Parts: sequence; structure tokens; C-alpha cells
Amino acid sequence: MNATTVAVDLAKSVFQLAVADEHWHVVETQRLTRTQFERWFANRDVSLVIMEACGSAHHWARWLNGLGIEVKLLPAQYIRAYVKRNKADAADAAALLEVARASDIRPVRIKSVEQQALQGMHRIRSLWMGTRTSRINALRGFCREFGIAIPVGARTGIEAISRVLADPATAVPDLIRGTAKLLLEEIRLLEGRIAQLERELAALAKLSPACTTLLSIPGIGLLTATALVAATSGDVSHFKDARHFSSWFGLTPKEYSSGNSRYLGRISKKGDRYLRMLLTHGARSLLRASKVADTAGREVCGVRRWALDVQGPGAITTRQPVRWPTSWRASAMPCSETRNRLAKASG
Repeated sequence: MNATTVAVDLAKSVFQLAVADEHWHVVETQRLTRTQFERWFANRDVSLVIMEACGSAHHWARWLNGLGIEVKLLPAQYIRAYVKRNKADAADAAALLEVARASDIRPVRIKSVEQQALQGMHRIRSLWMGTRTSRINALRGFCREFGIAIPVGARTGIEAISRVLADPATAVPDLIRGTAKLLLEEIRLLEGRIAQLERELAALAKLSPACTTLLSIPGIGLLTATALVAATSGDVSHFKDARHFSSWFGLTPKEYSSGNSRYLGRISKKGDRYLRMLLTHGARSLLRASKVADTAGREVCGVRRWALDVQGPGAITTRQPVRWPTSWRASAMPCSETRNRLAKASG
């Protein structure tokens, strides 16, 4: 048997394999344990392994690359459409072979150990920030139950809660005061851990030329720069242009078109939500700082001036999106017909 391609449906302890020949015909199927899977490739002449880009996929891809085997990771959202009939491990493995033959589906780049470790640091920081926020909100709610209003803001709120708990004359009962102080100590412990993690990220950013370049861009800070490097390894040359890069993490509009009618809605919000959130906050801070500088009469140039020009004279507000209809060939239609179609679509 001349097996050249193997599709692997990954799991925690069971691995389903579909072995195909050079004509993409399935000639063998295997269901292996973790130990058996590691031994299976020792005596096999395999040129390509196809896997879904899911948990542990990058680890196994690096391991197979170390054996001299080419690995292709495929986006998980495109595989379900190729599964025939019922959902099963064998059907998923066979679907991977079909997806690999589609030339328009681009594989996911394999992440290095350093990239995944850096992404793990960002995820840990996000978890700590979420825990810190929940603890602050809990203390704020407890104080409100006893008639004490805590001002808005994390830093201001922590200071106000500290004063309330330290003052024995406040309305907080002694029964809960000690436990609330423990919760306040937990918040301060989390803040210390977050600060230490950010110092480690700053030290890593100084050693990375890609981070140094990103930090020179207005609106890009430490978190955004290191998150971008973790997601792309600092190399975006595989993207065709900037629009392809922005669509990769969901900043391009969602499209719903048919025939001569084209509808562009809100952004698609696909891809890395964490990275998109950081870039959104960076753009907001850039717009705010640029507007303050422009109002004060200071010089605003470069990307800051461009951002103000894009924003326009009105402030950015949150409102319901409008689906603006356009025409693929509007010039080929009479003006009255075009106006009528636009009016019906917008109404």
C-alpha cells in the first residue's frame, strides 16, 4: 500500500485516522490511543498529515514536522459542510480529506511554542482581569445593600470600598466586614499579579523587533503589540493586502448580496475576538487623544490627522447599523428605477 496522505481527527485520548493514497481514495482507517498514535508514524511513509485546527493541533503539528512530515491545519468552521450524513469520528476524518482538496480554503499557520506561550500569558491576564472585575462588583453590591453608594470606576471604587471597610462607624455590619476585607485583599493580590505579568510582557517586547515596530504605531500599546506577535509571529506577508488582514479578525463588513443588489452590514466579528477588542480600544484612544490635541491647537499629523478626517465633524456614537443597498451595475439602470429600488430596500 502506498499511503501518502493521512487525515487525523484529534481528541484527548482517541485518534481517528483516514489513510488515503495518491488519488485521495481512503484505503485504511484506524482508531488509535495516544500511545499507539505516537508509534504509528514510525514505520509509515507519509508525506502529508491533515488535521483540524483545534485543541492540541499545533502541538501535534510541530511533533510531526519534527519527523519530516508536512502538516496542514484546516479551519474548523469549514469542515462541517463536508461531513457526510451523521456526525462521527470516521466521518470527520474523511471530511478532512475532502476539505484539503479545496484549493480556496487556506490552511492555518502552525504556531511555535513561544507563540502559544505568549498567547497563554494574555489569556491568564484576561482571566485575572475578569476575576478582579467580578470581585469589585460584588463588594460594590454589598455596600449598596447597606445604603452605601460606591463611585463609578475600578480604581476609584477600590479606594472608596477600602475607606468604608476601614471606618468602624459605617453601616457595614461587623459580621461581613472581615470577609469583605479578605475579598479586598484578593483584589490587591490580583492587581500585583497582573502588574508582574505586564512587566514580563514588556521585557519580552524589548527583545522582539516586531513588537518594537508595532509599538511605534500610534494607538498600539504593549498588550496589542505582543498579542499581534503571538497571533502572527510578527510576519503578515502571507496576507494579500491590508483588507485581507483586517478580514482575518473580523473588521470587514458582513455581506449579504444577490443578483444586482449588494448589502453591507456591520462588521463580521469573525476571528480573534481578543485581538479585535485591543485594536478597537487602541483606535478609540487614538481618536480621543487626537481630538483633544486638535482642540487645544496642537499640531496633529500622520495617522492621527487621518483618523480625525475619517471620524468627521460628528462624534462617534453607538447606534443601530444601517444596511446600505448598492448596485453592482447601477449605471446600467435608469435613475428613477435606481431610486425606487433604494427606497424600497431602505424602507
